[in-house]
Amino acid sequence: MPYIAHVAHDAQRKSWREPHDLASHLRETAKLAEQFAERYGAGWARLAGLWHDLGKYRPRFQRYIRHKSGYEPDASIKGELGRAPHSTAGALLACDRFGLPGRVLAYLIAGHHAGLDDWYGGLRERLADPASRAELMETLAEPIPPEITESGDFKPDLKEVPGKIAGFPLWVRLLFSALVDADFLDTERYMSPDTFAARNCWPSLSELAPRFDAFMARKSREAAPTSVNAVRAEVLQQCRDAAQRSPGIFSLTVPTGGGKTLSSMAFALGHALRHGKRRIVYAIPYTSIIEQTARVYRDVFGEDAIVEHHSNVATAPERETSASRLASENWDAPIIVTTNVQLFESLFADRPSRCRKLHNLVDSIIVLDEAHLLSPQFLQPILDVMNLLVEHYGVTFVLSTATQPVLASRQAFDPRKNVRGLDGVREIVSDPDGLYERLDRVQVHLPADWNARRDWSELAQELARHSSVLAIVNTRAHARALWQAMPEGTLHLSALMCPAHRSVVIGQIKKRLGEGISTRVVSTQLVEAGVDLDFPVVYRAIAGLDSIAQAAGRCNREGKLVKGEVIVFVPPQSAPPGLLRKGEDACLKVLYGIEGNRNPLERSLFAAYFTQFYSDCDLDEKGIGRMLATGRELDVRFRSAAAAFRLIDDEETSSVVVRYRGEGGTDCRIDELLALLERDGPQRWLLRKLQPYMVMLYRKDVDRLLGEGDLREVAPGVFVLESDWRYHPILGFDLQNGMDTNPAMTIV
Repeated sequence: MPYIAHVAHDAQRKSWREPHDLASHLRETAKLAEQFAERYGAGWARLAGLWHDLGKYRPRFQRYIRHKSGYEPDASIKGELGRAPHSTAGALLACDRFGLPGRVLAYLIAGHHAGLDDWYGGLRERLADPASRAELMETLAEPIPPEITESGDFKPDLKEVPGKIAGFPLWVRLLFSALVDADFLDTERYMSPDTFAARNCWPSLSELAPRFDAFMARKSREAAPTSVNAVRAEVLQQCRDAAQRSPGIFSLTVPTGGGKTLSSMAFALGHALRHGKRRIVYAIPYTSIIEQTARVYRDVFGEDAIVEHHSNVATAPERETSASRLASENWDAPIIVTTNVQLFESLFADRPSRCRKLHNLVDSIIVLDEAHLLSPQFLQPILDVMNLLVEHYGVTFVLSTATQPVLASRQAFDPRKNVRGLDGVREIVSDPDGLYERLDRVQVHLPADWNARRDWSELAQELARHSSVLAIVNTRAHARALWQAMPEGTLHLSALMCPAHRSVVIGQIKKRLGEGISTRVVSTQLVEAGVDLDFPVVYRAIAGLDSIAQAAGRCNREGKLVKGEVIVFVPPQSAPPGLLRKGEDACLKVLYGIEGNRNPLERSLFAAYFTQFYSDCDLDEKGIGRMLATGRELDVRFRSAAAAFRLIDDEETSSVVVRYRGEGGTDCRIDELLALLERDGPQRWLLRKLQPYMVMLYRKDVDRLLGEGDLREVAPGVFVLESDWRYHPILGFDLQNGMDTNPAMTIV
């Protein structure tokens, strides 16, 4: 009887299709994996593809698949219960055949379903299990075609590892990516041929370049002849010119409002065409920015060219097509707009579904928007992986920000503070200092006395004297306290409002400012990155110097005034301990005592600020480097590192669904979605639809509200707000008595 890899019904589910031949599946997976890993380990990937499902030859698996699928319901399983393990046979064969180098293949093959494992306490014990040896022996007893079990002329050589020992974990993940994507795709080709045929329908970067040029030409013709637009045109041209330079790491240091979004894309497109790069990945720190950026790029390139990969995209059906959903799985589209979380957590992931996109980062251009927001707690492992990608895998990085962080290598008096950084970063803009002078649109006023704290009511009286003003504070509790002291009609923005609510308010702010209507807003720092607002006056509570600069970017953004006014004040309470406090302290050390006529946002001050800030942080707080340190036995803690590398720690927080019904309270979509949740349970697509109505709360607050009867857990880990009075139409979630503060962390 034939050896089966998979079985499936026909499209009408009335009869069985010809089974997926196992030998064919192994050969085709090997062929695809070899192609994907051509640049960095084709032979390794090919053999992993040939042996990944070798254990499916064992009779136990063949009985299992026939019986369990219903293809042969009467197939005897002889009392065997549960699944029939099959992914250890090839892993064990690799170790038997090649010794120590075989462990590379063992990581890949044994993990192609469950994920890359730790060596100690994981894969080593699994390979030593007598049941694994039995799986291999039963497999090899079958008449397997020799070209599958033989390794041919492949001779594994660990000297080929890009980056040597330091590069071993990333290299294994990239090989793993090639294997699992090849396995997914060949399985899909058999199980769902229509889906498989829908892939790879994207225009090439060479086809997209004329669209970009036409858009920019039209934009140039329509632009008003202002000094700001003249600077934007200059930055654009310098990006086009710099695109011809050799690949590596670039910085794009342009003040807020200087046109970085489009200019960085001009560089990326030109660089890709000049150097044969395969795709452009645009990574952004917040979903609140990503939707705005993706909208810009869709206007430029059309709907058929951009893939958004982030948590909120499925909530907008017009932005997610079947093709974009497929491309989100393995990033095989020409332009990907994603988040830092998706990019970097994937680079340290262990699961097949997260890793399968990694091989498509090879020979790509990655633009890190707002690069100053790279997570300090994970900065060292991030810098390490960036260096490896540039040096060995043909990746070009662009660090795009108005406040460029100091990411070069540094030797400190305390060796624990040393930084393995990004050396040889080249600036795209020829004269950043001159650019900052020309785009200096604000006057920054520092406190006369850094020790004199401002009372909220006193500050509110001062704010009320301005017709339109934005006040940015450090925490949600501070935003609420200041808003309560403000005149009626003041708007509010914080993460206690669900995303749908925040979007409505931001739309109101833009409309009122555009029409010249008096607009006073109190906000947390969520408004600072990527939210294009233009106020004549901005107040900013003392914070990190980069935050103050970003706040200044919301002031006189279009240069319509001679100078906008930015007033830095000392709030009644310091920021809570953690990164916000460290940023505040570093800023005070840099700004305290500077000459009265010196610009506090002078570009040279940011180097001093970031040096101070990073020296106060543990840049590998979770010990990722130690987990990924490779010993003589090639012992790596892949699973432990993946579990620890979380840019957003979801263990301390939970999301709560609120019944926000839009402006005026007439939008009933949330009620329809909650009815589906009650009826059908927490299906993945439905939870994604509910995300615009979710507010992130600390676990202690969720537990308290559950006890008070204000929340209901409709499914494990899925909470819904039951009390209408708990969600304020302006302030969002009402936690009562300021219990949203947490000394360990702050959600903005």
